[in-house]
Amino acid sequence: MKNHSIKFITMSNNLTNKVAYITGGSKGIGYGIAKILLDHGMKVAITSRSGKAAQEAASLLSKDVSKVVAIESDVSSLAAETKAIKATVDHFGQLDVLIANAGVGHFAPIDQLSPELWKDTIDTNLTGVFNSVKASLDALKKSKGYIITIASLAGTNFFENGAAYNASKFGLVGFTQAIMLDLRKYGIKVSTIMPGSVSTYFNDHTPSEADAWKIQPEDIGQVVADLLLMNPRTLPSKIEIRPSIPPK
Repeated sequence: MKNHSIKFITMSNNLTNKVAYITGGSKGIGYGIAKILLDHGMKVAITSRSGKAAQEAASLLSKDVSKVVAIESDVSSLAAETKAIKATVDHFGQLDVLIANAGVGHFAPIDQLSPELWKDTIDTNLTGVFNSVKASLDALKKSKGYIITIASLAGTNFFENGAAYNASKFGLVGFTQAIMLDLRKYGIKVSTIMPGSVSTYFNDHTPSEADAWKIQPEDIGQVVADLLLMNPRTLPSKIEIRPSIPPK
């Protein structure tokens, strides 16, 4: 009988001093991800449309500018994202992880949905991710890095008043899965995370004790860390996340 030996890829992931660029990192899911990645020894660049908001969040995360940098950028602009990625690489010397998290939510029935709200939703949630990915590719090819997009269960479950948001998130899920196939030949891993109800400031909501049942931003951060620590031979390309015990 032949001796069939299996060659395993050994664990080589060490997150210490790896660099992550997180869009929409001044609050909510992006902030929670930044917090967990810092706890794992990573360095992070966080962005916001508001430079002041990004700076205030960065100061809360760490006073050490060698660990956190705040950048003002609007993901709907490729030029702005290109400039922001360059600032990240100039500051830290490398880029290992892109977290495409920035997003907006506009909800209305189609007969009331304005062209302006449609455009803002698609430009931010879908084209914005395209811009972040395009701007980061050279650096991520060099580091054989990781792209993680933050989609939503709304990317597979449609609902009333969700035409713009559903379209953006359905598109984001498809986009992410397609570029996963495009980029793996360069050693770049790509995953999309699809959360359900998360306790954030999204859509002008203010988190409170009533949101205790929801997924917390740090929970998404832990999923991100788990993906980055996954054995390199394995790629969870699409992850759906739900609250374990929703309210009755």
